[in-house]
Amino acid sequence: MPNTSSNITQEETIVEMETIQLGIIGMGDMGKLYARTLSAAGWKNVNVCDMPNKYEALCEEFAGTGIRVMKDGHLVSRQSDWILYSVPAEFIDSVVATYGPSTKIGAIVAGQTSVKAPEIAAFEKHLPEDVYIITCHSMHGPTVSSKGQPLVIINHRGAAETLALVERILSCFESEIAHLSYKEHDRITADTQAVTHMAFLSMGTTWKHQDNFPWFDPTYTGGIENVKVNMTMRILSNKWHVYAGLAILNPSAKAQVKQYSLSVAALFKLMIQEKEAEFVARIRAAGEFVFGNRGDREQILLSDNLLDQYSLGSVPKDKRKPNSHLSLLAMVDCWYQLKMNPYSHMVCQTPLFRFWLGISEYLFLNEDFLQDAMQAALYEKEIREDDMEFMMSARGWQECIALGNMEGYRVRFEDTAQFFKSRFGEAAVIGKQMIEMITRKTNPSTTDPEEPTTTAAP
Repeated sequence: MPNTSSNITQEETIVEMETIQLGIIGMGDMGKLYARTLSAAGWKNVNVCDMPNKYEALCEEFAGTGIRVMKDGHLVSRQSDWILYSVPAEFIDSVVATYGPSTKIGAIVAGQTSVKAPEIAAFEKHLPEDVYIITCHSMHGPTVSSKGQPLVIINHRGAAETLALVERILSCFESEIAHLSYKEHDRITADTQAVTHMAFLSMGTTWKHQDNFPWFDPTYTGGIENVKVNMTMRILSNKWHVYAGLAILNPSAKAQVKQYSLSVAALFKLMIQEKEAEFVARIRAAGEFVFGNRGDREQILLSDNLLDQYSLGSVPKDKRKPNSHLSLLAMVDCWYQLKMNPYSHMVCQTPLFRFWLGISEYLFLNEDFLQDAMQAALYEKEIREDDMEFMMSARGWQECIALGNMEGYRVRFEDTAQFFKSRFGEAAVIGKQMIEMITRKTNPSTTDPEEPTTTAAP
């Protein structure tokens, strides 16, 4: 349980949970998770709402739970002492503009968006000056167990006693509390979410353009490849707008996404010219920067053999063909070029980021794997075609994000997802097993997490 920095008695806690009113505006998957968790923990007054056309359905869904469904955010805002806006980042300004002026005097206001700069701007613009702003972000999807997962609290405009109350309210999630500023949050999540998602999406788009289901391809056989394939399927089976908002609305994401695209292109140009000395020197320098100062850290993943069991295909491991792992080499080069230590970002880690850092770590800390990847990158002409498509895909996603093109992002995302749609069901089962494995390894006390969805809502 997190430290709540307060010493209230058990009797005071009971009174608090019976009298303080909690409000949630926006009843998507994360809003529902928060409502149910708070209510189950003993908070007696949980007020929720969504769009007016969802009122009847929500009343039916939450009948008999003790959760009070209200017709709109004005009613929630007027009555609640703590208010959580659980709406997509792209809509946060308009929703807060509508309901923010009704906020109860002295209330604490939070948001659950994955990008805090537009959220804080909306709060400062539309909320009365006599309310507190202490926002948060659960770094997991709505069906992942919150126990042991990071939960960021941002005290933007609050007093010590209001911060302590927020910690008591959120303690029922049993998450690992991290205190950050909203700028620190966005800078770190640009790496742990936006760039990570872009790399997986670029692989998916590559396979779609190649008309290739990777689980039938010997180039994509083995433990590392299973992470790439299953996590790509996991992202593509979810809602496009979550990932678009993370990338396009985060001020820190564009620079990092651009550098990843530049790293892919720079390495690919060295590969096709077979400039071995320059290519190897660049990879070695990047690897030393990122992994050379790990200290006594335990490796994130266990072994290639562990990951081998999570396969969508049936290609025998002994039939595996060389792979350049350009996506991973470029990510480590990106971190190096930005002088960014990904291990310092574990405070905002997600299961997807743990996998991404984990397979990068495994590649670079296994000298035989790394040598094979570099030799394949430089001299295996058979995979050059895929690497060229990957470079083009990464640049396409980067340009879409740089332009802030939500519609373009949607079209690219849904077009890629449609190609793989027939395998989403099977991939969801395997993805669940993989998330359970990495969650147990990171948080040994965590058992039997529910089937997760996107980490981005994010």
